[in-house]
Parts: sequence; C-alpha cells; structure tokens
Amino acid sequence: MTGTIALQGGGPFSANDDLDARLLQSVGATSVVVLPTADAFERPEILVAAAMNWGERLGVEVEALMVLRRSEAQEMGPANLVRAARAVYLVGDQPLHLRSVLKDTPLFDALKEVLANGGLVVGTGGSADALCDPMIDPRGGAFTLGLALVPGMAVVTEAESWSPERLHRTRKLANTTFAVLRTGDALVHTAAGWERVGQPEVSGNLS
Repeated sequence: MTGTIALQGGGPFSANDDLDARLLQSVGATSVVVLPTADAFERPEILVAAAMNWGERLGVEVEALMVLRRSEAQEMGPANLVRAARAVYLVGDQPLHLRSVLKDTPLFDALKEVLANGGLVVGTGGSADALCDPMIDPRGGAFTLGLALVPGMAVVTEAESWSPERLHRTRKLANTTFAVLRTGDALVHTAAGWERVGQPEVSGNLS
C-alpha cells in the first residue's frame, strides 16, 4: 500500500482539523469525497453539513456521496467517483451497516484503489472500526469480521464513552493488535509505517 489510511477516534469534521489539514496536504488533495454511509439510519445530512463547514475551514472542496444502501455501492457510478478521488472520508457510527453496504462491492474495490494510487482514506469513529479486521461489534463489544482494509487490528473508537468494565471485557477478548482511540486520537499508516496521534493506547504490535 502506497497511500495513507487514518483511523480517527471520533469527532468527524470537528476534532481533527490539524491532522486533517496535514493529511490532505501530504497527498495533494484539494477535494474530498465524503461517505456518510455508517449514519444511514441516523441523520447523515448533519454529517454532510459539518463536512461542508469543515471544507471551508480547510480550503478543500467537499463532495458528499450519499451511498446509504448496498445496491448503491454496487453501482459503477459511485465507484468511479471514489476511484478518481485523492481523498475519501468515511464517517458515521454504525460499523455493522457500513460493513454490510461495502463488503465485496465495486465501491470498496475503489477505496482500495485510492490507497494503491497513493491517496488518502480516513475512517472516523464507528467507520474506523469497520475498516479493520477484526471489527468490534458495538452491540456488546465482542469481535466480528470487518472490512479488513486494515487487517490484524481492532480499534475501540470514541473510547471516552465506554465504561471501564466494558473496555476491560473487550480488551480481554482481543487476540490481535488492539487500539483504544478517544476523540482526538488517531492512528495513521503510510509507507513509512504507523504514526500515533494524541494518546492512543495500543496493545500488540503495529506493523
């Protein structure tokens, strides 16, 4: 992988401006495709509005791609738009829905091509969880299959909202590299390896 993938603990378009600006500059991105897929059953338009304001602050154009159902992820139009992007942000807090929409689709293949071509893919909150494998099931904190854009790692996101008991239980179940990310924390992977932003807690090896 020659591109950059960032797993942000939370705060999409509000808590990561300095990191976002650095990442976008590093890949030469002047526009961003935003996928609010993981908030399909909430209010994705709120995330889109936040993304537009964020784009104005950072001086980048934002294109919201409202792929909310699996049938839309299987269409070539959205996939081609993502494939041509220099930077893609996946936001929303329902990782199970994001996985069900994207797994084994042309759109997910396009995300992998963005990375292969040296671009940037960012997942924030629950969307970052879904990009990993194993993925943490938010319903109980157990592990399940994720999208494996980042294999061999599981991440707790928005960890400040987890009780110590729940976090302890999930940590005990982990048999792979395990990262605890609070809002403002991030893990960033480039060709040079992993960078820790903020104070993520990582158990196991980052490779």
